[in-house]
Amino acid sequence: MKSGIGRRARRNVRVPRRLTARWAVAATAAAAVAGTSCALAPAASAAGNVQAQQWYLDAMDANAVWKVSTGKGVKVALIDSGTSDSTPSLKGQVLSDEVPQKVAYGATKDYVGHGTTMAELIAGTGAGGGLKGLAPGAKIIPFRVQVSKMKDAAEQKKTAVPADAIRAAADTDAKIINMSFGQDLVDPDTEAAVKYAQSKGKLLFAAVGNDAEKKNEIGYPAAYDNVVGVAASDETGKVAKFSEHGSFVDLAAPGLHIPEWCDASLGSYCNDAKGTSSASALASASAALIWSAHPDWTNNQVLRVLTETAGRSWPKERPSKYLGYGLVRPARNLLHNEGRPGTADIDPITNEQTTTAGSGADAAPSTSASGSSQPTQNASDVPAEAAGSEAKSSSDSNTLWIVLGAIAAVIVIGGGGFAVMRARRN
Repeated sequence: MKSGIGRRARRNVRVPRRLTARWAVAATAAAAVAGTSCALAPAASAAGNVQAQQWYLDAMDANAVWKVSTGKGVKVALIDSGTSDSTPSLKGQVLSDEVPQKVAYGATKDYVGHGTTMAELIAGTGAGGGLKGLAPGAKIIPFRVQVSKMKDAAEQKKTAVPADAIRAAADTDAKIINMSFGQDLVDPDTEAAVKYAQSKGKLLFAAVGNDAEKKNEIGYPAAYDNVVGVAASDETGKVAKFSEHGSFVDLAAPGLHIPEWCDASLGSYCNDAKGTSSASALASASAALIWSAHPDWTNNQVLRVLTETAGRSWPKERPSKYLGYGLVRPARNLLHNEGRPGTADIDPITNEQTTTAGSGADAAPSTSASGSSQPTQNASDVPAEAAGSEAKSSSDSNTLWIVLGAIAAVIVIGGGGFAVMRARRN
């Protein structure tokens, strides 16, 4: 299957195993009405009202989709700031006993509330008026990686680094790995862990980052091969101003006007945050819905259907650097039987053969990208400065940082950073 033509730039620097990395995201802001301004003042929302702010569930026809698939039988490994298993919406949804012991420390202790939000966006049941997940039948396997708000150095030392968490997640029964974190430099250990996870048949999603208005640097792990980079869009389908762009963007999902837990106390939801974290979580949930309905498909086949049925108004052969192949629309497959899974062992993004094998389910009807149930936006119409809403760069109090010790060194050649262009879409 042919995918879009493009190249993914790679900032190829050898870094120490421990390095300073930034979170790619904070969660998104809540909104009451689609199409309204995103300039919302910070405010807390009572749990009983939070579901009314989940506008994207209606846009994605979730109620109809849930009659076909809820994500049941699919486990999502969530590598984040920890995931509380005690919120009403997550009771019974977090499989902490399935976390490998070597990286289990603090998995269900969320230091900032970020990971718990992502878990609810994916698999929350909505109990107690909490966030309703897009795939409420799915389960979460939680992993915690080091973040800056850990005051205790001993806590940081005991908590896993991303590469170890990814490898451990690959050894579980999780089909999907969601990574709402990022850094600007290549980490060989993390890249190797990603390759290992792919070899185990996992489908990996990562947020592309929130610094488009400032520096728009290439974000990893989103830019690694075998990772689906997810951008954030608003209710109209426009890319958010903060959402980083480039050939490493593969898909897009809602990332604005979505509530999140305000902090680690998990006492209330806030509507003042936004980011590609939520977009990555919703893309992961979309994959869970499709994989649950087609359990014999491979990771490549699930991803191929996601890209074929994505909402877009530009040719599939020319993916947008802002929204990739378009907005995720699991309803097109689940309700309209669109999307051909294709070859089991060919990555639909790189068009390269992978090491995993699976069923050769090839008989699904061909896809149609028309009739979008979500608004779409042509890449030429959505430059970063014209993106939807007043979304400021998220390098603020809502942005989390992974603290992994020493600051990374940059190899300098000829007075400049050493960069290698790397094929991403073949």
